[in-house]
Amino acid sequence: MYFEIEKQAIDAINKALDQYDVEIDRDFRLDFPPNPDLGDLASTIAFALTKKLRTSPPEVAKELVEKIEIPEIFSKVQNFGPYVNFFIDYNKFSKLLLEKVDENYGQLPAYGEKIVLEHTSANPNGPLHIGHIRNSIFGDSLSRLLKLAGREVTTQYYVNDMGRQIAIIVCGITELGLKIEDYEGDKIDHKVGKLYFDANKAVEEDENLSAKVDELIQKYEEGSDSELNEIFEHVVSSCISGMKETLKRINITHDDFVWEGQFVRSGEVDELVKYIKKEGFTRENDVLYIDLTDFNIEKEFVLLRSNGTSLYSTRDLAYHKYKSTLGDTVLDILGSDHKLAAKQIKVIFEEIFRQTPPEVIFYEFITLPEGSMSTRRGKFVSVDELIDEAVSRAHGEIKSRNPDLTEEEITLMAEEIGVGAVRFFIAKLSPEKHLTFKWDEALSFERGCASIQYAHARACKLLNKSGRDIASLSVSDNWVPNDVEKDLVRQIAKFPQVVEDCANKQRVHNITQYSQDLASSFNKFYKSEQVIGSDVEDTRLILVDRAKTTIKNALDILGVSAPEKM
Repeated sequence: MYFEIEKQAIDAINKALDQYDVEIDRDFRLDFPPNPDLGDLASTIAFALTKKLRTSPPEVAKELVEKIEIPEIFSKVQNFGPYVNFFIDYNKFSKLLLEKVDENYGQLPAYGEKIVLEHTSANPNGPLHIGHIRNSIFGDSLSRLLKLAGREVTTQYYVNDMGRQIAIIVCGITELGLKIEDYEGDKIDHKVGKLYFDANKAVEEDENLSAKVDELIQKYEEGSDSELNEIFEHVVSSCISGMKETLKRINITHDDFVWEGQFVRSGEVDELVKYIKKEGFTRENDVLYIDLTDFNIEKEFVLLRSNGTSLYSTRDLAYHKYKSTLGDTVLDILGSDHKLAAKQIKVIFEEIFRQTPPEVIFYEFITLPEGSMSTRRGKFVSVDELIDEAVSRAHGEIKSRNPDLTEEEITLMAEEIGVGAVRFFIAKLSPEKHLTFKWDEALSFERGCASIQYAHARACKLLNKSGRDIASLSVSDNWVPNDVEKDLVRQIAKFPQVVEDCANKQRVHNITQYSQDLASSFNKFYKSEQVIGSDVEDTRLILVDRAKTTIKNALDILGVSAPEKM
């Protein structure tokens, strides 16, 4: 519905522009004014026209407004300085909008783009920790957003089964007699992490063990020792299974788990190295590498070690070649410490492969107020611990607010609110900004995610209380929305445009702001307007239902549940 009226406004502007004997770019969109007093849609077209007419933008905007034939869906068009602003006629628009909103509201038409999105991809040497969670939450939310915006998205987790950290764990098993099952903990990924800590400490203190790790890496890459292969695969599969449990708890799943070892086993890494050598891009100095100094990258890209084994970077390059065959766009979510590696891969794709390089979104790291964490020193906060703490705090808050609820009811609510709080708080900041996780803000029932979930629950409660079949109701032809109703209609109407804008920018933080604005508008309506028993009961029940649907669909982008009771 929003796109339809935006098109009407754009067409009206274009007809007015036809009256000028100048050529300007007609490929423009309209924006939301910062204040509803300034209208519902705004155009900056006067700035482009000013360059041709050589008069001031406000004068051009004023003249342009006088030439615009106002479409029926708008009450007026007015200029505010250099901006041309359209005001929607809510007496006409509100009914049309409410009739359009259904359970799929916000779903945009197919865009014709297939995206392979890789996110999380943490080393399987222990549980996911707070350093990983921003990658997972942003990547999953972005995937949900892009799908809603009409993209075809496949999500992948790249499993590092050939890395040194896995070889250290295997060394602990084969040389030190350590066993995963002997370690304490309810989850197997935590057991693997504890084994890794002990094995790594032993390797750091014993040069012979360190040499053994190098030998294990080489033997596993060769792939001829089936017993050794089985140990590596058991370690990795065990840890990944625990990670999947954690991700599932926070509403994250991946379409594919791609093991890096497959690119060595299939010969793709060898073929890749041969191709690069044949094209004349390699140098040799104990190791085989690509010299990238001609592309303003001082650090060389090493392809093979002196013993002939590949590196993570080589296998990663083969993985990206593979991904490029699966879709139109390859999109990676990476920590800011991967910028050099990403730059190297970009240059290799452009200059050697003559292919479009992967797109990369970098994120800054997240910390708790106590400071950053480190897996290697055994001092970190796991995602499991973070979620447990969030759920525990939510449990206490719910119990204090609703002492009459049963323990079972509180437990179910606490899980939804705790998980939602973590996901929402992490999603609300642009990934380029450093984030410190603050419990009081995340679990705030007044301004955090819980306040949005509560708005949805309120809507559900009101609809249930009415006892009416909403599908059988219709919007009254005589309904004249008041200011509070207009504001709620305005917020609901924005949703498809917000989805499109955020998808085009590949960012999700504006979805969190939109969700808060929508919930705020609904809560204001809920507190000030009588619904059941009012003269326009049917219409207001429909408005409540459409607000509920839009809140749910917005929260779904963020991977946050919309409880029906709180």
